[in-house]
Amino acid sequence: MRVLLTGHQGYLGTVMAGRLATAGHDVTGLDSGLFAGCVLGPPPADPPGHRADLRDVRAELLEGVDAVIHLAALSNDPLGALSPELTYSINHHASVRLARLARDVGVRRFLYASTCSVYGASGGDDLLGEDAPLRPVTPYAESKVRVEDELLELADDDFTPVLLRNATAFGFSPRLRADIVLNNLVGHAHLTGEVRVLSDGTPWRPLVHVADIADAFAAMLDAPREAVHARAFNVGGEQNNLTVAGIAGHVVEAVPGSRLLITGETGADPRSYRVDFSRIRQALPGFHARWTVKAGAVELAEAYRTYGLTQADFRERFTRLAWLAERRSSGTVTAELRP
Repeated sequence: MRVLLTGHQGYLGTVMAGRLATAGHDVTGLDSGLFAGCVLGPPPADPPGHRADLRDVRAELLEGVDAVIHLAALSNDPLGALSPELTYSINHHASVRLARLARDVGVRRFLYASTCSVYGASGGDDLLGEDAPLRPVTPYAESKVRVEDELLELADDDFTPVLLRNATAFGFSPRLRADIVLNNLVGHAHLTGEVRVLSDGTPWRPLVHVADIADAFAAMLDAPREAVHARAFNVGGEQNNLTVAGIAGHVVEAVPGSRLLITGETGADPRSYRVDFSRIRQALPGFHARWTVKAGAVELAEAYRTYGLTQADFRERFTRLAWLAERRSSGTVTAELRP
């Protein structure tokens, strides 16, 4: 297929681009370049791409495209809390506008990167399927819910939106993120010898490796329309439903000499949920999340050692909020996050 991949120079997009190319797809990227320089290790080989802000996409960029994989977003809760209006402008309004343009020029499949954070404050120990109530607790998660609703309204006989609710990502990507739970805990352990958990460690989190997310999206491109049309799918595997304390335990095992410290200083986190991933396995025979959190922690620790992760880069270059704050203060991006 001819695929337009938004956010191809991001943490997930960098891995996704390689996976799609390996599958034989003709990939074109679209990215504003905000995180293109957030690289650890050898620079990745990007596909051909358009340098454009999501809010400025023109219809002609979508002409001749068979499918859109839409990853581009302000992609975590702290960013959303810093600037809710930008989160809604980019994550919600620009995403829906992109989908409308895609439908109008004849794109047939639109794969949307949503999040399991839409389940938010569900609480309890029951496994949550895609029909569970949505209880987002942050502007980031709320923006995802709004896009999901409007994408389903756009579905018709010629336009198939698919909602992929990714669990919290982990694992190494050449464009690293250090502000997601496993990547962050392994980084602290590598740099300080301490695995520090600020909550009480009890909240449940579903996790999924970036490579498994890429595999799921690639499989969705080839899935029969009737199996995926206008449906939501949780992306991950039940083996990676873990408490934060359980995640931290795997980090201690992966980083020799590190020690666990659960401070509890931030109290109990209201975001706690366990997720059921059976629907995606039913729709995509042969797909399963291959990576465990334990294996991912080992992978990250080895990559941090091999590529010489530094404390400065860990705190600034690979932490979205700090990276954007520095670029805004230096004048390389505007207050509206445009280059």
